Amino acid sequence: MLTQKIVTTLATAVVSAVLSTSAIAETTVLRAAVLKFGTVNWELNTIQHHGLDDQNGFELDVQGMAGGSAAKVAFQGGEADVIVSDWLWVARQRAAGHDYVFIPYSKAVGGVMVAADSDAQSLTDLKGAKIGIAGGPLDKSWLILQAYAAKNHGMDLASETEQVFGAPPLIFKSALSGDVSAAINFWHFMAKMDASGMRKLIDIADAARDLGLDPETPLLGYVVKGEMLKDNPDLVNGLATASRMAKDMLASDDAEWDRLRPKMNAKSDAQFTALKAGFRAGIPAPGPVDENAADRMLELMVELGGEKLLGTATSLPEGTFLQNGS
Repeated sequence: MLTQKIVTTLATAVVSAVLSTSAIAETTVLRAAVLKFGTVNWELNTIQHHGLDDQNGFELDVQGMAGGSAAKVAFQGGEADVIVSDWLWVARQRAAGHDYVFIPYSKAVGGVMVAADSDAQSLTDLKGAKIGIAGGPLDKSWLILQAYAAKNHGMDLASETEQVFGAPPLIFKSALSGDVSAAINFWHFMAKMDASGMRKLIDIADAARDLGLDPETPLLGYVVKGEMLKDNPDLVNGLATASRMAKDMLASDDAEWDRLRPKMNAKSDAQFTALKAGFRAGIPAPGPVDENAADRMLELMVELGGEKLLGTATSLPEGTFLQNGS
């Protein structure tokens, strides 16, 4: 009997080990190619640190990239499974025949910042001034501001100001040094500018709202291929769930931010506080994206940026957003 019990115990242990090994083998690795120092890393780190990927059936592998273009090349070439981009790029790709799908990540947008002692009180006060713009002439925030200036002030912002285009860190430094009179930058650099004593002349969200757009529409998100959604919907929905779990944690848990602080490149308590507040303000509401609102935004971007920005897309392509786990 004793021998039989030992044999049974050993057999049970072997079966358990096999099942455990099988479960590990079945865990899918999800390769995320993102900017090495991008703010999305705060959320991805939260997912990994708390095992939210494992809880949702995948293993997250974060690959730091030097730039957005490199991430897109890795994604399109099959070297990465997910990247972060804006949904307007996804819409352009879908219109061109590429089956990409957008999972909302952030609704945060930037604004126009000026020095605390600047005389500027509105965009009209920037006539003849030099404006630093993160990105290029087709930057979405810049396009929205041009439309806003034309509608509210009858002002041709592009021709009545001088523009300096550059990478976000360069525009940040140029703004602080006074090399430019105003700066349009991404939200996290805007938060740092605010913490450094600059003030906001106008928020892109307010300009968008004035133009009839919905600032609650998330602009940035995770991008996956439709093939993955079709073949492994649990994986894609697992990513969306893990993202939401991390957001819920970051929205309310100050201790989690204290843990992340060394990774945030915050030079002061003021910057840390501003970055935390900015990230939280950018968390989109749960639930499906309002596709009618998104379509209005796309139509305006087509009007302002044309084919250079959106290619052949003239309206929101069906299937752009992951909706209700679909």
